[in-house]
Amino acid sequence: MKSKILYLYYEEKILQKDIAMQLNISRASVCRIIKQDNRYSNEKKLRKEKNKIKHNKDIQRRVEAERRKNRSIDDLILKKMHEEASRELSGGKRPISNRAFREWNSSAYKYNKNKKCYEFDRNLVRSYAIPKYVK
Repeated sequence: MKSKILYLYYEEKILQKDIAMQLNISRASVCRIIKQDNRYSNEKKLRKEKNKIKHNKDIQRRVEAERRKNRSIDDLILKKMHEEASRELSGGKRPISNRAFREWNSSAYKYNKNKKCYEFDRNLVRSYAIPKYVK
């Protein structure tokens, strides 16, 4: 019985509770036999390290799943914004308004307090079709 318990624990890497259930004996009996073996402390350290790695991977998986969930919400918002901008920029039956163009290119326009309007950044190259001022 002792050799079978030691074989299951060290060679098959089965948990103490599972060995006890399999052999129909108490867990305390299994634990007592295993602790008497000189390999016990090394095996315990190895199993702790493996469990720590497994636990860290599990945490990482849960964090990534949460990020994916949040990312999907952000992706939907971004997709909606892209669709709206595409409709505005496509021209369609009526051209895009100056206000919509400024919102789409917000980094290119700075508010000028003196003129009380948005002004195209002078450091950027501007074609004649791009509005210089937007109220």
